[in-house]
Amino acid sequence: MNRMNRLAATGAALLLAAGAAGSATASESGWDGSGPHPSKEREAAALTGTAMIDRPKGDEITFTFDAHLDAKDEKDPGKAHGTIKFSHYMEQPQWGGAGEAKVDCLMTGGKVATVSAVITRADGDLKNTVGKRVGLTIHDQGKQDRFGYSWAMVGLPSELPDDMPKCVSAAPFEKTRPGSGTFHVLPMKDRS
Repeated sequence: MNRMNRLAATGAALLLAAGAAGSATASESGWDGSGPHPSKEREAAALTGTAMIDRPKGDEITFTFDAHLDAKDEKDPGKAHGTIKFSHYMEQPQWGGAGEAKVDCLMTGGKVATVSAVITRADGDLKNTVGKRVGLTIHDQGKQDRFGYSWAMVGLPSELPDDMPKCVSAAPFEKTRPGSGTFHVLPMKDRS
């Protein structure tokens, strides 16, 4: 066998040995090479995205979600973290404000998420909401999502009780404005 053939044969043997070792390691770990590697564990749940609520012109409501539940906390939705940013401005009557809330609970099932957060910053007509816990429900439908909120029956978040529980909201009875953005729900794993 000439030198080139021996080098080629040796290289092929090394590649086969490396492939076999890799397969053995993958088999031992239970990972078959498809999908993300188990060491890169996905988070337990998430709610992300920005969209406007579908209201008549002159009534502009926008929400941005960045809520996450880490894989290690999948059995405790109260360990969720992240932020919710919001704004609501009306032309007639002239009213409005914007703010931010710190996420304290996130539960998802399929394409529906319920998240709660405590308002940490707000201005304008919403400044009296600081310290209030609000709950929001999202149904991720793709093009036009559905939206619900815990203050639906009382009018404004400032009118919610001070002892509002975590992850409590209303059914998603409103829709997002077409073309204004979309929300994304990463569902929790099936617990059955």
